[in-house]
Formats: sequence, structure tokens, C-alpha cells
Amino acid sequence: MAALHLSPRRFSELRRDIPDVSQKVLTQTLRKLERDGLVERIVTPTAPPRVDYILRPLGQSLFARLSPLAVWAIEHRAEIDAARASYDDRT
Repeated sequence: MAALHLSPRRFSELRRDIPDVSQKVLTQTLRKLERDGLVERIVTPTAPPRVDYILRPLGQSLFARLSPLAVWAIEHRAEIDAARASYDDRT
């Protein structure tokens, strides 16, 4: 959802911004987010059709609440990685 926070994005842009996700998983995720009312899919009738995704107000409100968690995870990434490595070494 963070990739959609600032502006509408095309599928290919989202794919570029999230390189570790497969096309299938991204498609499934966007469909679920659309079904839940968090994302809107906008089709522009051109040749070929242009499809954009945008956060709906419900998605914006969820993003506002999840954003601090994402910031925390980024700030503590090294500690989390060290804890995982230590755990893996013990098992």
C-alpha cells in the first residue's frame, strides 16, 4: 500500500517498486485489496487499456496507522536480522 500512498500507479510501476513479488502474487494481492475496499482499479479505455491503482479513503486511513509500524521495522532491521541469525545459529 505504501507504493500507492502518494499517487495512482500502474501495475508495471508497482511491479518495479516491489521487485521480489511475482506477477501472480501482486495480481492476487491487488484483487484482495480492491475487494476489501482499500484499493480502486481504474481502467482507461485506450489501446492497450491503461489500468491504474489508487488507495481509496479506507486504504489511506489504514496506511496512516500502519506507517509507524513500517518505520519502526526499518529502523530496527539490523537488530531483527541479528536476532534471527543468533536464533538460527542455535537451532
